[in-house]
Amino acid sequence: MVRQAHHERLLNASLKGFINLLTKKKVVTCFLESGNKILILRRSGKVGTYQGRWAGVSGYLEKPTAEEQALTEIKEETGLSNEDVQLIKKGEPLHIKDENIGTEWIVHPFLFHVKDPGKIKIDWEHKEMKWIKPEEIINYETVPMLKETLGRVIELKETK
Repeated sequence: MVRQAHHERLLNASLKGFINLLTKKKVVTCFLESGNKILILRRSGKVGTYQGRWAGVSGYLEKPTAEEQALTEIKEETGLSNEDVQLIKKGEPLHIKDENIGTEWIVHPFLFHVKDPGKIKIDWEHKEMKWIKPEEIINYETVPMLKETLGRVIELKETK
């Protein structure tokens, strides 16, 4: 009995160590806003993670600043230029642990106003787009903690 308890403690300590070894990846997530609605995009089967899930415009942080990366991702994924969008808010980064894939995402959230939504042309990373009210985000199967990420840049109304 003592030996079994000892083995369980060792296993639990090993698991805690494993969980703490999550690979940290910095990303940006941009929410595009127009007419009190936000754009969500359904990830295609060609992306590396979360295929078929709804997300904002997102990508790995490779530029010197998160804001530069945000504008790059918007251009790549929607075809919108810097002149087509206006930064409304930059939110505090959010740490999201996904132990299923061994990753801790450090998400830098942004909210941009889109001057002409008709200009949006999604790229290969997405297969569908929808304009929704921010509080409707709970009705979609999203990437992990998208609602909480959105909450860093928009005050979400509680739905009943």
